[in-house]
Amino acid sequence: MRLHVGCAMWTHAPWQGRFLPHPLPPRERLRAYASWCDAVEGNTTFYATPARATVESWAEQTGPDFRFLLKLPKTITHERRLAGADQELGAFLTAIEPLGPRADTLWAQLPGSFGPADLGALAAFLHRLPREYRYAVEVRHRAFFEDARAAARLEQVLGGVGAEWVPFDTVTLFRTPPTSDAERDAWLKKPRVPRRSRALTDRPVVRYLGRDDVDRTVEGWRFWVDTVAGWLREGRTPTVFVHTPDNAEALPLARRFHDEVRAVVPGVEPLPEPIPAEPPALF
Repeated sequence: MRLHVGCAMWTHAPWQGRFLPHPLPPRERLRAYASWCDAVEGNTTFYATPARATVESWAEQTGPDFRFLLKLPKTITHERRLAGADQELGAFLTAIEPLGPRADTLWAQLPGSFGPADLGALAAFLHRLPREYRYAVEVRHRAFFEDARAAARLEQVLGGVGAEWVPFDTVTLFRTPPTSDAERDAWLKKPRVPRRSRALTDRPVVRYLGRDDVDRTVEGWRFWVDTVAGWLREGRTPTVFVHTPDNAEALPLARRFHDEVRAVVPGVEPLPEPIPAEPPALF
């Protein structure tokens, strides 16, 4: 049984010298991160399609079991709203080819204005996609969380192509008022929607956002430890991304989540041993 865990990025200033070696050249940073976690959110691809040489470097720094969940560029999801974006989609798919099976799932994060009336566009888009990839969709329109009929229609669209619904669980963040600048910023920017935990495929994906306080973050993910353990027992292969508003502790927290699930389901494969942040002392 395999549980993949990761963060929103593979390089972050607060990690340098604490968890990851520092300094590191750009072509070694992902390799160091991949010794801690075996998945990463492809947020950079949301803002621009990477150069093929850059993607080749990503492949060189990761093993075949590492998972990239790459966001489709915002030109496709937000500007074109999934219509008339064949050229942009083709360029993106060509760029990520060097990842091979590491690009396990391509992920459409849709804007908050993309609602039930837009499901026809989503269905048409998903049916045009090449079948060699898995797909996941993240929606933020509240109707999908509060209207059972809208949720059922979305599940029907996703089920028609074997795509997953990605929940972004922000319940812990919004449970009590913010206590740091990063939390206050997250309150303004992150979606405030009910928690959703129904898996549609054998590869469920979860984005969990905790707090800048480690204890509150761990307390808030108890629900997901139980849920993910249940998925594993059902034969599913989940991927869980751990966020906090400042992400300063997200890297060890992702491993801690993995450890807590393994304590409940001992058959889960362990993560690799992290590369030390500092070389071992000679004496």
